[in-house]
Amino acid sequence: MRTIKWSGAALGLAALGLSLGVGSQVSAMLNADTPIMQWSDLLDQPRPKADRTIAYGKDPLQLVDLWLPEGKGPHPVVVMIHGGCWQTEIATRDIMNYIADDLRKHGIAVWNIEYRGVDRGGGYPGTYLDVGAAADLLGAQAKALNLDLAHTIAIGHSAGGHLALWLAARQALPEGEPLRGAAPLRIDTAISQAGIADLRAAMQRTGHACGTDAPTKMAGDRFALTSPPEMPVSKAQQIQFHTDKDRIAPPDYAETYAADMKQRGIGVENHVHGPEGHVELIAPTSRSWAAQKARIKQLLGR
Repeated sequence: MRTIKWSGAALGLAALGLSLGVGSQVSAMLNADTPIMQWSDLLDQPRPKADRTIAYGKDPLQLVDLWLPEGKGPHPVVVMIHGGCWQTEIATRDIMNYIADDLRKHGIAVWNIEYRGVDRGGGYPGTYLDVGAAADLLGAQAKALNLDLAHTIAIGHSAGGHLALWLAARQALPEGEPLRGAAPLRIDTAISQAGIADLRAAMQRTGHACGTDAPTKMAGDRFALTSPPEMPVSKAQQIQFHTDKDRIAPPDYAETYAADMKQRGIGVENHVHGPEGHVELIAPTSRSWAAQKARIKQLLGR
């Protein structure tokens, strides 16, 4: 597995603070007294390892990591989706290993999905077909793996937040729609960690870290199939966690999405924590992750 490719995708990496020098500049710019985490603060720590890696397709990126708690189970499970501007060049699933391991320590299994980014044959429809196939494999194998799907949670960070919300809405797509699949995994709760939910809005954010090309490829001009605020509404509960110093996906993204969904009769639960930034949302020692973990455990009755 590869976490961050430190060369290439220079604009996105710089804006995301995924290099040591730029990260320190971002911290200083935001608050000299309370610096936010740089990616190195998280990724230079020893990397926990998953229990198993399972293929859901033939492409080298069509994999999931399974994190299994100790004990016989059955274990509740969280579907996890990494971010990185929807680009494999920027990030892969192992940036989520730290919080996956933390959930495993608390008796919660994790199904951590890898997928093809827009730079590896993804976008519309490839990325969605990957995420859907990986999720549906969990549904097919849960009993054999001794996993409990009584309440299934999907959680995603940044671009992965969009995909977690998408996965929750996917089950409401019309039957026969290829992105829906024949038997879509039921998602009961979607948690977006500083998600970039609105692809139409993202396509217009010139100068954003993720650029406009990646969300354009993800949208595929099929917003009713790809962008959660325009997709059919499912029964899944939606929760958004943001941090007050995040300049990649600031809290107003969540406020705008919640307002859009309110107009459609859907309540979205929003939380903002700080003083923290984008990295803290997937760092196991942060305030924001402590709040997310507590909410996950509450949802699972633990």
